[in-house]
Amino acid sequence: MSAFTSLRPSLGLARTAAQASRGFSSSASRSVARMIITGRLANEPELQSTASGQDIIKYTIGTSHGSRENRQTSWFRVASFLPEGSQRDFIMGLPKGTLVYLEGDASMRSYEDADGKRHSSLNIIQRSLEVLSRPRDTSENTNPTEGH
Repeated sequence: MSAFTSLRPSLGLARTAAQASRGFSSSASRSVARMIITGRLANEPELQSTASGQDIIKYTIGTSHGSRENRQTSWFRVASFLPEGSQRDFIMGLPKGTLVYLEGDASMRSYEDADGKRHSSLNIIQRSLEVLSRPRDTSENTNPTEGH
């Protein structure tokens, strides 16, 4: 008898539960790649226009991992298609260094450059953004003991 035999009934239940979880919707299920990124804004968000005239907010989030001696940073470019209004104004006002929590849809795009070389890029479209903390304003002369 295999050690996996005892797992078969529970694996069957997991599969049945996963199938039952789609019972809330009559639409077909779709594959979606989602990313959650917690990191700091590498620069202030920029407002640009596409060739069709649609406004797009672009910004980059940096995340670091590894020990202090061997720290590595990954940079993620993000796009947002928020219409004019308070949400867009809020994002456009975020300074470099702001710590954010991002949820976004991710997709890979392959393209060929002018030299015929193939490249791939990760596209992230913002679904939601939450500010976790803003950078300290280093331009002011403040005494850290004031107010204590």
